[in-house]
Amino acid sequence: MRAPLAVIDTNVVVSGLLTARSDAPTARILDGMMNARFAFLLSTELLGEYRAVLLRPRIRSRHHLDEREVEVVLTEVAVNARFCKTGATSSAGVSADDHLRALLDVEPQSVLVTGDRPLARDFRGPGRVLSPREFVALLS
Repeated sequence: MRAPLAVIDTNVVVSGLLTARSDAPTARILDGMMNARFAFLLSTELLGEYRAVLLRPRIRSRHHLDEREVEVVLTEVAVNARFCKTGATSSAGVSADDHLRALLDVEPQSVLVTGDRPLARDFRGPGRVLSPREFVALLS
């Protein structure tokens, strides 16, 4: 079975970079994004969110990458992504969750991969929600 087109939430990317376990689901997903092992949707707004969170001082103190190294990771992610325009823009009235829904609207058969349990539990929108572990199981 081929994995569905995915939208990868920021928490999965951050966790994938922070974990010391290369076999952790989030690490496998980030590695898959960087090495084009599955199809995923990305927008400039979501890529910007990945960058902003990875460069937060508290997060940087855990992954120990400088800004240039973060850019290398994000470039590898970006070159393998399917970029979409969503019409959602970063503003005070648009939450990150709204942006994820807008990406899913572009491809209603896609899945949202998130470790955010409240988001997964309360998600209302197109597509379905999978945990990182569930998504990795589809990739195997």
